[in-house]
Amino acid sequence: MLQTMLKTSMAGVIAAALFTTACTAPQAAAPAPTANCSGLPTAAEIKTLLKGAASKTGPDGDAGGLFSGERMWGAVVNRSGQFCAVAASMDDATQVWPGSQAIAKAKAYTANAFSLDVLPLSTARLYTFTLPGHSLWSLGQSNGFNPGLLAPGDGSGGGLNQINGGLIFFGGGVPLYRDGKIIGGLGISGDTSCTDHEIAKRVRDAAKLNPMAGKLADDIQYSTVDKPGVFTHPLCLNTFRNGMKIGEELPSSGY
Repeated sequence: MLQTMLKTSMAGVIAAALFTTACTAPQAAAPAPTANCSGLPTAAEIKTLLKGAASKTGPDGDAGGLFSGERMWGAVVNRSGQFCAVAASMDDATQVWPGSQAIAKAKAYTANAFSLDVLPLSTARLYTFTLPGHSLWSLGQSNGFNPGLLAPGDGSGGGLNQINGGLIFFGGGVPLYRDGKIIGGLGISGDTSCTDHEIAKRVRDAAKLNPMAGKLADDIQYSTVDKPGVFTHPLCLNTFRNGMKIGEELPSSGY
Protein backbone atom coordinates (compact mmCIF):
# COMPACT_ATOMS: atom_id res chain seq x y z
CA MET A 1 0.00 0.00 0.00
CA LEU A 2 2.85 2.39 0.87
CA GLN A 3 4.34 1.82 -2.57
CA THR A 4 0.99 2.64 -4.20
CA MET A 5 0.67 5.83 -2.15
CA LEU A 6 4.19 6.92 -3.10
CA LYS A 7 3.49 6.33 -6.78
CA THR A 8 0.24 8.30 -6.56
CA SER A 9 1.98 11.19 -4.75
CA MET A 10 4.83 11.26 -7.25
CA ALA A 11 2.39 11.33 -10.16
CA GLY A 12 0.65 14.33 -8.59
CA VAL A 13 3.93 16.20 -8.16
CA ILE A 14 4.89 15.53 -11.79
CA ALA A 15 1.48 16.67 -13.03
CA ALA A 16 1.68 19.86 -10.98
CA ALA A 17 5.16 20.58 -12.29
CA LEU A 18 4.06 20.07 -15.89
CA PHE A 19 1.06 22.37 -15.36
CA THR A 20 3.26 25.11 -13.84
CA THR A 21 5.74 24.85 -16.69
CA ALA A 22 2.98 25.15 -19.26
CA CYS A 23 1.58 28.23 -17.56
CA THR A 24 4.89 30.03 -17.14
CA ALA A 25 6.58 29.10 -20.43
CA PRO A 26 7.07 32.09 -22.76
CA GLN A 27 4.21 32.40 -25.18
CA ALA A 28 4.81 33.00 -28.86
CA ALA A 29 4.44 36.70 -29.67
CA ALA A 30 1.23 37.62 -31.45
CA PRO A 31 1.82 38.61 -35.06
CA ALA A 32 2.03 42.36 -35.59
CA PRO A 33 -1.19 43.84 -37.00
CA THR A 34 -1.16 44.78 -40.65
CA ALA A 35 -2.45 48.27 -41.34
CA ASN A 36 -4.31 49.16 -44.50
CA CYS A 37 -2.06 51.90 -45.86
CA SER A 38 -3.32 51.71 -49.43
CA GLY A 39 -3.35 55.09 -51.16
CA LEU A 40 -1.12 56.75 -48.55
CA PRO A 41 2.45 57.92 -49.16
CA THR A 42 5.22 55.45 -48.39
CA ALA A 43 8.35 56.41 -46.44
CA ALA A 44 10.28 56.91 -49.68
CA GLU A 45 7.50 59.09 -51.11
CA ILE A 46 7.31 61.16 -47.90
CA LYS A 47 11.04 61.87 -48.11
CA THR A 48 10.76 63.01 -51.74
CA LEU A 49 7.71 65.15 -50.98
CA LEU A 50 9.45 66.78 -48.00
CA LYS A 51 12.48 67.72 -50.07
CA GLY A 52 10.31 69.24 -52.78
CA ALA A 53 8.12 71.16 -50.31
CA ALA A 54 11.08 73.01 -48.79
CA SER A 55 12.38 74.37 -52.11
CA LYS A 56 12.60 78.17 -51.97
CA THR A 57 12.66 78.30 -55.76
CA GLY A 58 9.47 76.27 -56.08
CA PRO A 59 6.04 77.76 -56.76
CA ASP A 60 5.28 78.10 -53.03
CA GLY A 61 8.44 80.05 -52.14
CA ASP A 62 10.05 80.25 -48.71
CA ALA A 63 8.37 78.38 -45.84
CA GLY A 64 10.00 80.58 -43.21
CA GLY A 65 10.93 79.44 -39.71
CA LEU A 66 14.41 78.49 -38.56
CA PHE A 67 15.38 76.22 -41.45
CA SER A 68 12.88 77.09 -44.20
CA GLY A 69 11.35 73.65 -43.69
CA GLU A 70 14.46 71.78 -44.83
CA ARG A 71 14.86 69.66 -41.67
CA MET A 72 11.63 67.77 -41.18
CA TRP A 73 10.09 64.52 -40.04
CA GLY A 74 6.94 63.45 -41.86
CA ALA A 75 4.58 60.73 -40.63
CA VAL A 76 1.36 59.24 -41.96
CA VAL A 77 -1.48 57.32 -40.29
CA ASN A 78 -4.49 55.66 -41.89
CA ARG A 79 -8.14 56.36 -41.06
CA SER A 80 -7.98 53.87 -38.20
CA GLY A 81 -5.11 55.84 -36.68
CA GLN A 82 -2.55 53.14 -37.41
CA PHE A 83 0.95 54.41 -38.13
CA CYS A 84 1.87 53.67 -41.76
CA ALA A 85 5.15 55.43 -42.58
CA VAL A 86 7.69 57.98 -41.38
CA ALA A 87 10.69 59.63 -43.03
CA ALA A 88 13.16 62.46 -42.50
CA SER A 89 13.86 65.03 -45.18
CA MET A 90 17.61 64.92 -44.51
CA ASP A 91 19.69 61.96 -45.68
CA ASP A 92 21.26 62.01 -42.20
CA ALA A 93 18.18 61.73 -40.00
CA THR A 94 20.16 62.67 -36.89
CA GLN A 95 20.32 66.22 -38.29
CA VAL A 96 16.56 66.57 -37.83
CA TRP A 97 15.41 67.10 -34.24
CA PRO A 98 15.01 63.56 -32.80
CA GLY A 99 12.07 64.66 -30.66
CA SER A 100 10.18 65.81 -33.73
CA GLN A 101 9.68 62.26 -34.95
CA ALA A 102 7.19 61.49 -32.16
CA ILE A 103 5.59 64.92 -32.59
CA ALA A 104 5.05 64.26 -36.32
CA LYS A 105 3.35 60.95 -35.52
CA ALA A 106 1.12 62.62 -32.92
CA LYS A 107 0.18 65.41 -35.33
CA ALA A 108 -0.80 62.86 -37.97
CA TYR A 109 -2.93 61.03 -35.40
CA THR A 110 -4.58 64.27 -34.20
CA ALA A 111 -5.44 65.60 -37.66
CA ASN A 112 -7.01 62.30 -38.61
CA ALA A 113 -8.78 61.83 -35.27
CA PHE A 114 -10.66 65.15 -35.37
CA SER A 115 -11.42 65.51 -39.07
CA LEU A 116 -14.36 64.22 -41.09
CA ASP A 117 -15.31 64.03 -44.76
CA VAL A 118 -17.25 67.28 -44.31
CA LEU A 119 -14.85 69.02 -41.90
CA PRO A 120 -11.06 69.03 -42.37
CA LEU A 121 -9.30 70.28 -39.23
CA SER A 122 -5.59 70.94 -39.25
CA THR A 123 -3.87 70.79 -35.87
CA ALA A 124 -3.19 74.54 -36.23
CA ARG A 125 -6.93 75.19 -36.07
CA LEU A 126 -7.23 73.38 -32.73
CA TYR A 127 -4.78 75.70 -30.94
CA THR A 128 -7.23 78.22 -29.47
CA PHE A 129 -9.94 75.66 -28.71
CA THR A 130 -7.60 73.75 -26.39
CA LEU A 131 -6.29 76.72 -24.36
CA PRO A 132 -7.39 77.24 -20.73
CA GLY A 133 -10.75 78.98 -20.68
CA HIS A 134 -11.81 77.55 -24.04
CA SER A 135 -14.25 74.76 -24.79
CA LEU A 136 -11.76 71.94 -25.47
CA TRP A 137 -9.33 72.65 -22.62
CA SER A 138 -7.93 69.31 -21.28
CA LEU A 139 -8.56 67.50 -24.60
CA GLY A 140 -4.85 66.70 -24.61
CA GLN A 141 -5.32 64.40 -21.63
CA SER A 142 -7.12 61.88 -23.84
CA ASN A 143 -5.49 59.57 -26.39
CA GLY A 144 -1.96 59.93 -25.01
CA PHE A 145 1.12 58.96 -27.02
CA ASN A 146 2.34 55.44 -26.30
CA PRO A 147 6.01 55.83 -25.28
CA GLY A 148 6.55 52.12 -25.89
CA LEU A 149 6.26 52.86 -29.60
CA LEU A 150 9.04 55.44 -29.76
CA ALA A 151 11.70 54.83 -32.41
CA PRO A 152 15.45 55.39 -32.60
CA GLY A 153 16.85 58.43 -34.36
CA ASP A 154 16.79 56.82 -37.80
CA GLY A 155 13.04 56.26 -37.55
CA SER A 156 13.14 52.48 -37.90
CA GLY A 157 10.41 50.49 -36.18
CA GLY A 158 8.59 52.61 -33.66
CA GLY A 159 5.08 51.21 -33.78
CA LEU A 160 4.63 50.49 -37.47
CA ASN A 161 1.06 49.27 -38.12
CA GLN A 162 0.04 50.19 -34.56
CA ILE A 163 -1.81 53.14 -33.04
CA ASN A 164 0.78 55.48 -31.57
CA GLY A 165 -1.80 57.97 -30.31
CA GLY A 166 -0.75 61.41 -29.06
CA LEU A 167 -2.47 64.77 -29.43
CA ILE A 168 -0.80 67.98 -30.65
CA PHE A 169 -2.61 71.31 -30.96
CA PHE A 170 -0.26 73.51 -32.95
CA GLY A 171 0.62 73.68 -36.64
CA GLY A 172 1.91 70.74 -38.64
CA GLY A 173 -0.87 68.17 -38.86
CA VAL A 174 -3.38 67.92 -41.73
CA PRO A 175 -5.99 65.31 -42.70
CA LEU A 176 -5.61 63.43 -45.99
CA TYR A 177 -8.40 62.90 -48.52
CA ARG A 178 -9.11 60.97 -51.68
CA ASP A 179 -12.25 61.58 -53.74
CA GLY A 180 -13.75 63.59 -50.91
CA LYS A 181 -13.26 60.87 -48.29
CA ILE A 182 -10.80 61.16 -45.43
CA ILE A 183 -8.22 58.38 -45.56
CA GLY A 184 -5.76 59.37 -42.84
CA GLY A 185 -3.52 62.10 -41.49
CA LEU A 186 -0.12 63.65 -42.16
CA GLY A 187 2.12 65.08 -39.45
CA ILE A 188 5.16 67.30 -40.03
CA SER A 189 7.64 68.46 -37.38
CA GLY A 190 11.17 69.85 -37.30
CA ASP A 191 10.88 73.65 -37.48
CA THR A 192 8.55 76.27 -36.00
CA SER A 193 4.95 75.09 -35.81
CA CYS A 194 3.99 77.68 -38.44
CA THR A 195 6.58 76.33 -40.89
CA ASP A 196 5.55 72.78 -40.03
CA HIS A 197 2.04 73.69 -41.20
CA GLU A 198 3.32 75.26 -44.41
CA ILE A 199 5.29 72.12 -45.28
CA ALA A 200 2.38 69.83 -44.36
CA LYS A 201 0.08 71.84 -46.61
CA ARG A 202 2.55 71.64 -49.51
CA VAL A 203 3.18 67.91 -49.08
CA ARG A 204 -0.55 67.15 -49.02
CA ASP A 205 -1.11 69.23 -52.13
CA ALA A 206 1.80 67.63 -54.01
CA ALA A 207 0.51 64.18 -53.06
CA LYS A 208 -2.95 65.17 -54.42
CA LEU A 209 -4.61 64.35 -51.10
CA ASN A 210 -6.40 67.65 -50.45
CA PRO A 211 -9.95 67.94 -49.07
CA MET A 212 -12.73 68.74 -51.52
CA ALA A 213 -12.51 72.47 -50.73
CA GLY A 214 -8.85 72.56 -51.73
CA LYS A 215 -5.47 72.95 -50.06
CA LEU A 216 -6.46 76.07 -48.11
CA ALA A 217 -9.64 74.58 -46.62
CA ASP A 218 -8.02 74.20 -43.18
CA ASP A 219 -5.20 76.72 -43.59
CA ILE A 220 -3.56 78.32 -40.57
CA GLN A 221 -5.07 81.60 -39.34
CA TYR A 222 -3.38 84.25 -37.20
CA SER A 223 -5.28 86.54 -34.85
CA THR A 224 -2.73 89.37 -35.26
CA VAL A 225 -3.00 89.23 -39.06
CA ASP A 226 -6.48 87.83 -39.72
CA LYS A 227 -9.48 88.75 -37.62
CA PRO A 228 -9.55 87.12 -34.15
CA GLY A 229 -11.44 83.85 -33.94
CA VAL A 230 -11.61 80.45 -32.30
CA PHE A 231 -9.52 78.80 -35.05
CA THR A 232 -6.51 81.11 -34.74
CA HIS A 233 -2.86 80.29 -33.99
CA PRO A 234 -0.04 82.58 -32.78
CA LEU A 235 2.69 83.84 -35.06
CA CYS A 236 6.08 82.10 -34.95
CA LEU A 237 9.64 83.21 -35.61
CA ASN A 238 9.94 84.32 -39.24
CA THR A 239 6.36 83.44 -40.13
CA PHE A 240 5.58 82.84 -43.79
CA ARG A 241 2.21 81.86 -45.22
CA ASN A 242 1.77 80.80 -48.82
CA GLY A 243 5.19 82.18 -49.74
CA MET A 244 4.80 85.61 -48.11
CA LYS A 245 6.27 86.79 -44.83
CA ILE A 246 3.51 88.01 -42.54
CA GLY A 247 5.12 88.58 -39.16
CA GLU A 248 7.20 87.56 -36.15
CA GLU A 249 6.42 85.87 -32.88
CA LEU A 250 5.62 88.41 -30.16
CA PRO A 251 8.32 88.93 -27.51
CA SER A 252 7.80 87.91 -23.91
CA SER A 253 6.61 90.45 -21.36
CA GLY A 254 6.21 90.61 -17.61
CA TYR A 255 9.05 88.28 -16.60
